[in-house]
Amino acid sequence: MTTVPTSITDGRALVDDAMKAAAERLDPWTRRVVAYHLGWTDEDGRPAEAGGKALRPALALLSARAAGAPPETALPGAVAVEFVHAFSLLHDDIMDGDRTRRHRPAAWTVFGPSAAILGGDALLALSEELLLDQQTRGAHWAARALTAATQRLISGQAFDLGFEQRTDVTVDEVVAMAADKTGALLACACSIGAMLAEGPTPLVTGLTGFGAEMGLAFQLVDDLLGIWGSPETTGKPVLSDLRARKKSLPVVYALTAGTPESARLAELYGRPEQPTEDVLREMARLVEAAGGRDWASAEADRRIAAAERHLEESGVDDLAAAEFRDIALFVTSRDH
Repeated sequence: MTTVPTSITDGRALVDDAMKAAAERLDPWTRRVVAYHLGWTDEDGRPAEAGGKALRPALALLSARAAGAPPETALPGAVAVEFVHAFSLLHDDIMDGDRTRRHRPAAWTVFGPSAAILGGDALLALSEELLLDQQTRGAHWAARALTAATQRLISGQAFDLGFEQRTDVTVDEVVAMAADKTGALLACACSIGAMLAEGPTPLVTGLTGFGAEMGLAFQLVDDLLGIWGSPETTGKPVLSDLRARKKSLPVVYALTAGTPESARLAELYGRPEQPTEDVLREMARLVEAAGGRDWASAEADRRIAAAERHLEESGVDDLAAAEFRDIALFVTSRDH
């Protein structure tokens, strides 16, 4: 199992406390849905162990330190980006019909789709409120950046849904979709603390570029795990992305590779009936045989190399740069 960087674990308690305090602003019913979704409680409202990687909050705190400010400066941004991420997952689980999240029933299966949608909406609104409460130039900068990232996230999700109805999706299209759906919010997380600290523009720009490239690497690894990941670590059923016939990055590469395996995979993807376990295993073999697995792995490495170049251009100090690199390594070598 991949070791979680200390920059993630060290800031978790700080961010969790701030998130729980912020959630107190919600009405009791919505707060119950949110608390369950974020792993603070079980479905009966009893305390539980929080799940999730807390990757985005850690990046936000680290970006404040990169700007020479204490991590606490970034706390509103760390909470805000995690709330936007949680909003997207609440809605995604309903849209995708995913019944599990982090090894337990998804919130919509416990409280109903309507309550889960409202919980996501409440988190989205609260994320902007937390930033605007600061009433500083940096907070205004951060709020605008988070709004833009959220708009891109929603756009990416819309394209992802649209791809389900198409048989002609290209690799460039699915990469652009991933850059919006996943990369935009990670790019914001990597720079929002520096914005709140009112750091220099080149630093913010460099950290944004680092996060955008790391976000694509994150999605590439996520897509690999969606086919070949272990259910015991991912919390999802085996071959889950193929079962849902998602147009993920390795799948689209395989579908467009122009090989006999590509043609067979397209034929299986186009069948109206639910695939059997044998068909799912054949799909996974075909994606690998058509080069999808190797391409996605190599592309993730290429994106991390590009992220490294942005980091070098940002002018961040050596200690913070090393911590950013540790997180990038975690992203590309994780098993869940």
